[in-house]
Amino acid sequence: MAMIQNDWLEPLNPEFRKPYYAELFKFVKEEYATRKVFPPADDIFNAFHLTPLHEVKVVILGQDPYHNDGQAHGLCFSVKPDVEVPPSLVNIYQELHDDLGCYIPNNGYLTKWAKQGVLMLNTVLTVRAHQANSHRGKGWEEFTDAAIRILNEQDRPMVFILWGSPAQKKAAMLHNPKHLILKAPHPSPLSAFRGFFGSRPFSQTNEFLERNGLTPIDWQIENV
Repeated sequence: MAMIQNDWLEPLNPEFRKPYYAELFKFVKEEYATRKVFPPADDIFNAFHLTPLHEVKVVILGQDPYHNDGQAHGLCFSVKPDVEVPPSLVNIYQELHDDLGCYIPNNGYLTKWAKQGVLMLNTVLTVRAHQANSHRGKGWEEFTDAAIRILNEQDRPMVFILWGSPAQKKAAMLHNPKHLILKAPHPSPLSAFRGFFGSRPFSQTNEFLERNGLTPIDWQIENV
């Protein structure tokens, strides 16, 4: 597990010393030693590595990592460049096209967003191969809740994009008047037609950032 080294480390440090984290670490270490687990161990904390705390402008919350071979690399909804774009991300791209006119790229590699201040955080950071939600309830939720609380305390404008009911439950932790909370159904094929399409999260985010004197996100993912 590549440990967090940037400015996330100090506020998250108390979590690493708590009993739940010791249990979580032991569980995750055993899983990686005996099972096929995603993402690769060095990618578990990529959301934090790629988007330092002081740079976070937007937070997108996912559930747990993709569980098929070669997909997950530590950012919610994102896959490595040579991997087929998953259905939820297909729908995200469609909404992005309809909202901002971005062309639909040939890959699902979203690190460009992360490097612009979009924290792409799953609430559970690991998963057993081909078993969705298999690491739910093991302690990751407590850790990522701590990260969400840290974000809520930041005294600057920030956008939280909450897609689907599990992400929306985190809204109860968000009560900073400087922040914008955008809720919509999950972009998965099962729910996208219930209000995800047409929700315009990308333009709303950029309008909010510009209104607060911040650089908008360039949401266009380029072809590779």
